[in-house]
Formats: sequence, C-alpha cells, structure tokens
Amino acid sequence: MTTLPKTLLLLGSGELGKEVTIAAQRLGCQVIACDRYCGAPAMQVADQSEVLDMSDAEALKAVIRHHKPDVVIPEIEALAVNALAELENEGITVIPTARATAITMNRDRIRDLAAGELAIRTPRFAYASSAEELNRAAEPLGWPVVVKPVMSSSGKGQSVVKNPEGLNQAWETAMEGARGKSPRIIVEEFLHFDQEITLLTIRQQDGSTLFCAPIGHEQIGGDYQCSWQPAEVSADQLKQAQSMALAVTNNLGGVGLFGVEFFICGDQVIFSELSPRPHDTGLVTLISQNLSEFELHLRAILKLPIPTITNAEAAASRVILAKETIPTVAYKGVEQALSETDSQLLLFGKPNARPGRRMGVALAKGTSLEETRSKADRAAACIHVVQGNTLN
Repeated sequence: MTTLPKTLLLLGSGELGKEVTIAAQRLGCQVIACDRYCGAPAMQVADQSEVLDMSDAEALKAVIRHHKPDVVIPEIEALAVNALAELENEGITVIPTARATAITMNRDRIRDLAAGELAIRTPRFAYASSAEELNRAAEPLGWPVVVKPVMSSSGKGQSVVKNPEGLNQAWETAMEGARGKSPRIIVEEFLHFDQEITLLTIRQQDGSTLFCAPIGHEQIGGDYQCSWQPAEVSADQLKQAQSMALAVTNNLGGVGLFGVEFFICGDQVIFSELSPRPHDTGLVTLISQNLSEFELHLRAILKLPIPTITNAEAAASRVILAKETIPTVAYKGVEQALSETDSQLLLFGKPNARPGRRMGVALAKGTSLEETRSKADRAAACIHVVQGNTLN
C-alpha cells in the first residue's frame, strides 16, 4: 500500500505547477517548488522553494540531492535532462522518466519518434540549422509553412510564413523565442484543419492507460487562448487519437498524465505534439471533471486508484492576457467576472506582466458548448490587469 506523505520536487513553478502543488497538498504531500525567479505561482503555495537556473546541470543536481525528494516532477521544457538521467540512475524517481522528459522537451526528438520509429501520421516537416537551410527546406512543403524552435513553450518563437520573403524574419523570431542553446528549427506544412484537440492520457503504475474526454482548443501564435470539453469528434476520430496517444506514451513509459495534441482534418487525425505533464488546455478540467488533470497526474504518480472520470455536459476556459508591461500587477473586474453562474476564476499570481503574458483563466460550465464558451469569454473580458498602486 502507498504510504503518504511523499515529498515532491517541481522543476518549474508556473500556473500548472501551482495546481499540481495544491492537488499534492490535498493528499498531505510536501512540495518543493523550483523556478528561475522568486515568487513564481507554485512557490506561493509550496512548502519550500528554490530559485536556480534549471538548465545548469550542477545546480540542478545539487538542489535535488539536497532535498532528497521521493519524486521529481518536471513542469517545463528547459531542463538539464542529462542531469535527470544521472539522478534517475541514483534511484531518484523522475516523472514520467528521464528519457521521456529528454525526448519531449525537443520537438525534433518527439517528431522523429512519432513519424519515424512509430510511423504515426504527422504534418510533413523538415529541420534547419541556419536561415539558408530554412530557405531550402521550406519550399518543398508548400505555402504557407509553420516555423518553430525545436525547444520553446507557449508558442514562443513560432510563426506562420506565407512566402519565401518571410523566412529570414521567421528564423530570427525562432532564435529569439527558443529555449536552450540549440540553433535548430522545425519547419512544417500548414494544415487546414477543422479543429485542434488535446487528449489527456494517463499512464498508471499497473501499465493501464486512461483517457479523458477530448478537449478542443484554439491557439494564436501557438499559444492557447481558449479550450472546451468535450470536443465534438466522431467515434472513429477518437479511436484514432487514442491509438496514437497509446503508442507514443507506451514508448515513453513511466507514469503520470500526458497532454497529446492532434489536428483533426476531415476524417484524418494527425499527431502534433506531446507534453509529459498537465497541459494548459486542460485547465478546463478544474471545472469540467470530477478529477482535474492535476489530481489525475498526482494519483498516477502516487500509485493511487482512479475509479472513474466523469464530465460536466459542457465546460470551457478563456485565458486572461496582459496588454502591457506592468512591474507590479493588480486586477479589476473580479466582481463582474464572478457574477456569471457556474463560473470560476483563476488569477495565477504572477508578480509582473508583459504584453500577451497569461495572467489567469476564466472557467465556466453549463449544458451546451456555445453557452459555456460565451460565459467563459464574458467572465475573462471583465478582468483588467492594472498597475498595483492604481487600486483604491
């Protein structure tokens, strides 16, 4: 039998890590939250915190060896993955595994695994390590193309290029938005898809896999703007997505929740990306499911049962974005936002703002997707991110 509490160490302490921390503490666990800056969202609710450059292998190993956690949970991509492999060899549990973390932090490695080794349908793609290579690689894919760094998050460095004249700027954008030191980008065909979905996939200790209802979402510049559950997909489309998610996550191994993204193009389901952790589009599960993606992640990690996953008829989320640079933030419009029935508001507690930074999310549930998406949109629109000292 599992004995609690366990000590969990988070590598990355953003809004998703904050919800993982809350879910862990509800089960009596101790949480150490790590990030590159002080006061990150998860640090505000964790038992302890550490500020470090997590791409520094020696610093990362020193912090983990000092705290001796039962479990290390990577929550971001920019990590010294070789250090995680070394620590795993010393007996420290890395979620889902050090190998899975290394493969999924780079778009080229996960794409090579899916398209190459597993023969899963993906967008046509190529790699480039210079602006000149990008110009040669893009032409055969047709126009427009999508250019992305091999490692980034929240759409940083991503752009859609309509003609050859835009490629040099796309290269510069990718380099500016990249995490890590790799000068490599991925360029892929632009799919005219019907919708994008996230399939939350949970690998349990006994090797069995569970799926949440598919989540539809919209992105701008590769960054999630809204999501809803359940997404409207056919039984055959869902079967295709589940089969591909199972193939990839079985190869990666380990335990925990994976966010697997797909494009729906007519009857075809096309693999896009994968995160070995709770997914931003899955924030909607905080209101849509009896067990949120964060609770499911923790139950799988801690070897606890998941008897059933149930859903509201319809639920939706809408992000709250900052519009300007603000050194100390505050919020107006909370009363108006919470006047929507069956709604929730999450303000992440990020200490400062910059244009486009995700500062919170509005959640709503109801009896139809149209209703819930409208409610979430209205609630989010009520919130204004302002300078802290302007509030009375």
